[in-house]
Amino acid sequence: MSTDPNGPSYGFDTLQIHAGARPDPATGARQVPIYQTTAYVFRDADHAAALFNLQEVGYIYSRLTNPTVAALQERIATLEGGIGGVCCASGHAAQLMALFPLMAPGKNIVASTRLYGGTVTQFTQTIKRFGWSATFVDFDDLDAIKAAIDDNTQAIFGEAIANPGGYIMDVRAVADIADDAGIPLIIDNTTATPYLCRPIEHGATLVVHSTTKYLTGNGTVTGGCVVDSGKFDWAASGKFPSLSEPEPAYHGLKFAETFGPMAFPFHGIAIGLRDLGMTMNPQAAHYTLMGIETLSLRMDRHVQNAEKIAKWLEDDPRVDYVTYAGLKSSKYFDRVAQVCPKGAGGLFTFAVKGGYEACIKLIDSLEIFSHVANLGDTRSLIIHPASTTHRQLQENQQRAAGAAPEIVRVSIGIEDADDLIADLDQALSKATA
Repeated sequence: MSTDPNGPSYGFDTLQIHAGARPDPATGARQVPIYQTTAYVFRDADHAAALFNLQEVGYIYSRLTNPTVAALQERIATLEGGIGGVCCASGHAAQLMALFPLMAPGKNIVASTRLYGGTVTQFTQTIKRFGWSATFVDFDDLDAIKAAIDDNTQAIFGEAIANPGGYIMDVRAVADIADDAGIPLIIDNTTATPYLCRPIEHGATLVVHSTTKYLTGNGTVTGGCVVDSGKFDWAASGKFPSLSEPEPAYHGLKFAETFGPMAFPFHGIAIGLRDLGMTMNPQAAHYTLMGIETLSLRMDRHVQNAEKIAKWLEDDPRVDYVTYAGLKSSKYFDRVAQVCPKGAGGLFTFAVKGGYEACIKLIDSLEIFSHVANLGDTRSLIIHPASTTHRQLQENQQRAAGAAPEIVRVSIGIEDADDLIADLDQALSKATA
């Protein structure tokens, strides 16, 4: 399906099925085939040379490009309103892929305190091994974001709907700060998906996903994706030499000059996947393509169920508080219409009276909810972040991230909401007895 901006304007439900998918030229297969191959035959020596010189687009080796993965990249980029995407092995890989062209030893990012615990660990511990660093700021405090930016700041990073609390970020306000500083805003849109939120429309430069979650939707494969808006001038400031200066591995080619708005996706494949090797396999891409075909249908049900269950929990005397932004009591309620007009998602936390031990009893007493380290599944999931996903963090970091010891995180699935409420009811009775 053409994504020509001058061509037909298709709706989201059409694009989630057709974007990136074309009948297979060899067989006419309607579904995107799984191209389970490591390498591709060149037409001749000149064709091979042109591919390796980035003078022609095509397939060389599946660490770099694969037709099944390419279809997924195009579909996600189209749904996000971006110019191109790069898929990789996981959401964590996507975060590194997003930062890799931007960073250098001594450089830093400004990141939200409200991030998935694994991301906090990646940004506080792992990136230090590259000589990078992160400054964590409450993104509700715009002045604090501005104050955290210095001459070595290369990007701002936040989540549209924060995991685990479901807090909604004012993407436009933070994008304005990034624009004033001449740096990109990177938004993790995993929890919202492009159906609920399109960060590029709010000023984001790059969007990252753990495709493992809602995009695939069935808990079968891991994956990640980076989508570029195509709107950032990587050569304007001199801050991003990987994209603006001559690349020795390609005879002095300048990505920004040669590829223009597509500079970032080309660099992600030609340098990032080539050298880091965090490649998505075609089987995973196939599962995710199939999952995206029903994304809007699932997200509507996730939101419908989450709203009903969050309201029930908020009224329950065994629960201290619920963080769901779709509740009128939430400080983020007014942002829902602005940032996520189709709903506040299916992820939130609630605090159980009785604290840490009551949370453990609750989880052990549930029958329909699955206790897993995942979210975004068709099945309803629950976890106690303080003892699992956010276990590596200090308690003050846990609280800042919305993962205090007395809370549990729920990812509301698409089952019958009344059955889920009954399951929570009986488990809460046992947990708080």
